[in-house]
Amino acid sequence: MMPGGLAWRRAWLARHGYAGLAALLLLFLAVASLIFTPGQFGAQAIWVTIGTAAPTILAAIAVTPSILSGRGGLDLSVGPLMGVLNVLLVQYLIGAAGQSSPFVVVPAALLLGGLAGLLNGALVGVVRLQPVVATLGTYLMFSGLAIWLLPSPGGTVPAWLMGLSGDGVLIPLAVVAAGWALLKTTPYYEQLMAIGGDERAAFTSGVPVVTVRVLAYVLGGLLAGVAALSLSAVLGSADPTVGPGFTLSAITAAALGGTSLAGGRGGLTGAVVGALDIFLLQNLLTHFNISTFALQIFYGAILVLAVMSNAARAKTPWQRRGGAA
Repeated sequence: MMPGGLAWRRAWLARHGYAGLAALLLLFLAVASLIFTPGQFGAQAIWVTIGTAAPTILAAIAVTPSILSGRGGLDLSVGPLMGVLNVLLVQYLIGAAGQSSPFVVVPAALLLGGLAGLLNGALVGVVRLQPVVATLGTYLMFSGLAIWLLPSPGGTVPAWLMGLSGDGVLIPLAVVAAGWALLKTTPYYEQLMAIGGDERAAFTSGVPVVTVRVLAYVLGGLLAGVAALSLSAVLGSADPTVGPGFTLSAITAAALGGTSLAGGRGGLTGAVVGALDIFLLQNLLTHFNISTFALQIFYGAILVLAVMSNAARAKTPWQRRGGAA
């Protein structure tokens, strides 16, 4: 019989070991950031720093459900969706329509994000297009729509929304964390992990594969709506050009955080830790005036290494069977 302490550690590794690489990198980057950019972590600046990181964190969480659903479910449209929602909310709903109440803006962001996710889910789950092809199409649609609606940055956000870039950032992050925790208590979460791990076995067991996969993209769209609110708070205006940049960083963060791009393994914990890694890395490269082209090289290298590490860890029996947080 396995000793209690060892059994607990094995259980913990099975649930959270997928984020181990990202956690070690986070420790290194955090120490480096405290040494080279200590001003960002002072008592007055820490909330601004977290608020600035929030869009990347939420974007990484938004791509996670589709990846977990399997079939190579990379949702490339998350970044442009954040961008077009930023334009629609700030320039049209808040600006042109004069609807600045959070009881109007927040539901609108979730509704529009959910509808966009439903479109992606229908293309992947019902029409059965490859996820990369389907979401590349919507990536281009959302990117073009944002620039067509607003060729140049403009508009302003109300004070309550601006507050989400400061100490108010805890509200969307806490709501998303609580929602994810609630999701994990439902049968749907087990079905999602099942179709990502082995779609055929899940179908044979009676899991409604198409419905579960479509809902994964809808969930990603809802989370992208929350990310768009956070992005609008950080920008303080509408900008049609910034959204697409979040796609690569979000997917890289999810992979770095241990989410298997084959599906069925990963979760919120890894996405958050991976996103913090990306954010701190961006800050350090900016501090040292390193070119944005170098940042793309880092992204590519991190993505390849993360995928290789995921594949190696998948060979470990208790991690292959494990869940995620």
